[in-house]
Amino acid sequence: MAIFNPRALLTGDAPGDWSAPVPITYAQRDVLLYAVGIGCQDLRFIYEGHPQFAVFPSFAVRWGSLGLKLDPQALPPSPGPLTIDAERCIEQLAPLPTQGTVQVRSRLLAVHPRGKGGAFSEFESEVHDAAGTLCVRITTGLFLRGVAGLGDIEPFAGAGISRSAKLSVPERAADVTVSAHIPANQAALYRLSGDYNPLHIDPEAARFGGFPAPILHGLCTYGHTAQLLLGAVCGGDAARFGALKARFSAPVYPGDTLQVLAWHDGPGRMLVEARVQGGLAGDRTVVNNAYFDYR
Repeated sequence: MAIFNPRALLTGDAPGDWSAPVPITYAQRDVLLYAVGIGCQDLRFIYEGHPQFAVFPSFAVRWGSLGLKLDPQALPPSPGPLTIDAERCIEQLAPLPTQGTVQVRSRLLAVHPRGKGGAFSEFESEVHDAAGTLCVRITTGLFLRGVAGLGDIEPFAGAGISRSAKLSVPERAADVTVSAHIPANQAALYRLSGDYNPLHIDPEAARFGGFPAPILHGLCTYGHTAQLLLGAVCGGDAARFGALKARFSAPVYPGDTLQVLAWHDGPGRMLVEARVQGGLAGDRTVVNNAYFDYR
């Protein structure tokens, strides 16, 4: 089988090189809509008149890989319903402005074949505010199904090292347990933040993707997990959010009840797992290999 060269992926940048910065302008309304879309009820994130109004720390989660130009001849695109968010890590280094323009740059970390006709790609992105302050670092992992012929991956220098790592939670009762019901219209609401993959709204697209019904966005599950942990561990204080790394191990469906469990793992870190009991797909772990860093 041919060796796949990830250098051929990029039309203007070498693997490990940062893309040119891409400006993103957002309004206060976008910040509010995102917070409501991930189930926030804390007025600090859903009411612009609150004296401590702030951007929820995972707001930038959709900007992962922004700016990179992948060559479709080197890595054929995966059909929308077959593209699955696999992993995400948001690290907050400084608060994002509640509205305005930021700059996002990205680089390719790694690409791996996964099974027959699949690929796992990893990217790193940085978000800088208008003053040049690094506010957010994002690591994105995407599982692309329906992509064949990658063969083995040729190692490359620079950033070409996978940051996907296996983490196990302790075999004891969790130190923190918190739950939230996922409303039936949650996916329809979250998609208004800009993630219009039909997998999350169209029953026919969901069946094409191998699911019995439209599933909740993985990034919405991520946001729910983040806001539940921030509330339970940090009293909802956005400034105390350090990082949340998570792997999406099974889908959540609107109507499910999401249970988030966390175990202390040294100062400022908790190991995390999220589960669903019953529902359309039965008992399952939906987030694993996860940690939450806090200040």
